[in-house]
Amino acid sequence: MLRIVLSFCRLVQLCTYVKQLGKFKIILEGKSYAAVARHYGINESSVRYIKKDEKNIRTTAAVNFNTNAKRVVTVPSAADKVPSAFNASKGWFEKFKKRFGLKNVCLHGEMASADTAEAEAFVNNKFKAIIEEGGYKPEQVFNMDETALFWKRMPSRTFIMQEEAKAPGFKVHKDRLTLAMCGNAAGFMIKPGLIYRSKNPRALKNKNKDDLPVYWMYNAKAWMTKALNLDWFKNCFIPEVKCYLRGKGLDFKVLLLLDNAGGHGNDLAYDGVQIEFLPPNTTSLIQPMDQGVIRAFKALYTRNTLQHLVDAMDSDQDFSLKDYWRGYTIALCLQNIQRAIQEMKTETLKACWKKLWLEAVQNATGGSLDEVHQSAVETAVNLAKQIGGDGFNDMSPDDINALIDGDAQPLTDAELAEMTKPQSDDEREEGEEDTRDEEEGLTLGRLATMVQSELKQNKISPVLGEL
Repeated sequence: MLRIVLSFCRLVQLCTYVKQLGKFKIILEGKSYAAVARHYGINESSVRYIKKDEKNIRTTAAVNFNTNAKRVVTVPSAADKVPSAFNASKGWFEKFKKRFGLKNVCLHGEMASADTAEAEAFVNNKFKAIIEEGGYKPEQVFNMDETALFWKRMPSRTFIMQEEAKAPGFKVHKDRLTLAMCGNAAGFMIKPGLIYRSKNPRALKNKNKDDLPVYWMYNAKAWMTKALNLDWFKNCFIPEVKCYLRGKGLDFKVLLLLDNAGGHGNDLAYDGVQIEFLPPNTTSLIQPMDQGVIRAFKALYTRNTLQHLVDAMDSDQDFSLKDYWRGYTIALCLQNIQRAIQEMKTETLKACWKKLWLEAVQNATGGSLDEVHQSAVETAVNLAKQIGGDGFNDMSPDDINALIDGDAQPLTDAELAEMTKPQSDDEREEGEEDTRDEEEGLTLGRLATMVQSELKQNKISPVLGEL
């Protein structure tokens, strides 16, 4: 059994090496990261990650890849004992396929990729028919996709990240939130949904969450669930879109496109709204929010975070970077999220619909999302040099891109295990405000006063016998 498993793993590795070495060749020919991503049907962040790890990949490929090898290589144990049988659960196998980007496992070395044929069929046939039958206008067609954001993280080489990694206790640079970003083919984005691990962070104490620039949701692990997806749909998407279409003088007739993520429930329903799920393995090819919108947003968020830091440094003669970063709260994070979304222009957002609905955006003008991303990264690098210190003085665009793309990398087994652990006391103390004063505010005395006031207003006698 071990021989079979090793053979299987070796074939998977060879497929991966051949595929990645092919990307190096195209990059060396002068192709841009975006062009390579389009050629292979993958995200641009994956291409950057592969290029960054080029040396290790080439070294490993040289050691492991032998075109003439037809035998199975076994690894003897130290004690030369017969190994036990390998048993894997269905969940483990599904995660294994997802991590290596496998659609079907083939012993002949067939490599899985985004389903280009399925994407083309959906665009040219099903989606086109839906638009024609429903008579939808660009203002009425929306797409939502969620993304993780490590909102309090800097490039790993900076001294504040290195010092925090060494410190005991809760690591704030691992503090993660999920954003649900939703926009239409006319270039309008509704208020984003935000999922955080705390219902009432201290930084938002006494603030009305209805006034926040995001629709606030929470669960212990800060990720999308079917219950939260339904919450967002009914209490954020529907009201926001109704208000928007009313302002445009359009009927409330809406098409909402979603991917097949596990947190998207199939029970979403509302009069006037049609829900359509994109085919599996096509999101990197045709899902609008996945065509550079999220990546450009993260670049703008990173730039805004650094700009806020520089502004604080210029206004305080006794400025301490450590103290500032310790005081960078979720409230400041929300300000930078709001600013980043406001800076994304309508014409630029329309362009992300080209692959799905070219007819709706043929006349779109303005800068591309790649240009927005590149400009934000260059500004972030310049701001880092103004801050100074280890990891800031010599910061490069690659450092910023690695920070941005790090949010998009698949979670490791260790990270999944960490996320599913119960919250520690430090985490609860870090995130939750103390609500005891509010709970204790409704005393028996206050309750009696409220009841008496209500009785007087309604001219009812408080004496039972007179009622």
